Amino acid sequence: MRDSKEDPIEYPITSEIDLHTFRPNEVSSLLREYIRECRERGILEIRIVHGKGTGTLREGVHRLLDEMPKEVNSYRLGDETSGGWGATLVMLSGSSSD
Repeated sequence: MRDSKEDPIEYPITSEIDLHTFRPNEVSSLLREYIRECRERGILEIRIVHGKGTGTLREGVHRLLDEMPKEVNSYRLGDETSGGWGATLVMLSGSSSD
C-alpha cells in the first residue's frame, strides 16, 4: 500500500509544466527543481502554465523567476497560441554548473 504523504510522485520532465495540479505551497520548490532538471537535460525553452485566475499565481511565478538570474535569461507571457496571460514562456541559461 502506498503512503501518498511520503512517496514522491515522479513526473516526466518536458518543456511544459502545468501548475494546476499542485498546491500553492508546493510551487516555489517545485519550480526551482523543475528549472534545475530542465537545464541539466538541455531543455532551455519552457512553458509554465499557471492559469489566468486572479493573477496571484502568475505574479508568484514571475517573482520566483526574477530571483533566479543565473538560471533564467528571460520570460514573457504567452501569446494567443501559447496560453496568453495564463502561461509564461521562459528562456533558461545553458549552464547548470552555477
